Amino acid sequence: MKIEGTYEIHAPRERVFQALTDPAVLQKTIPGCERMEKTGENKYNATLSAGVGPIKGVFTATVSIENMTPPSNYRLVVEGKGQPGFIKGSGDLVLEEQIGNTLIRYTGNVQVGGMLASVGQRMIESTAKLLASKFFSALDAEVRSSSSQTGAA
Repeated sequence: MKIEGTYEIHAPRERVFQALTDPAVLQKTIPGCERMEKTGENKYNATLSAGVGPIKGVFTATVSIENMTPPSNYRLVVEGKGQPGFIKGSGDLVLEEQIGNTLIRYTGNVQVGGMLASVGQRMIESTAKLLASKFFSALDAEVRSSSSQTGAA
């Protein structure tokens, strides 16, 4: 299944890129992320609580950041397993400067298996869009909050 969209973040591109590659920020902004720890250069292990419709569970996942070209783009690769099944996905994020703001264009592919796949593609697709929206909203708030804190210091 393919997902794609755009989201505007109210901060400069360099600051947004920095936040998108900071595991502490990602742990705060990824919906359901309970833990994220660095295991190597741009590689992390994560624990996520997630679900689609009535099927919910805890997933252990590996997260990798690849093909990084600061501050304009990178690829995020996630593979996770849990009681309700598995998820594999990759997504490309392109950051464009927009007069003090940043427009993020994202495209990705997601595969699910196990009980998760039983809920149907439309429900999985709508959940993926909702999670993407929650992530970018939280990222926007986090970047603005940290910018105002550093600006006040």
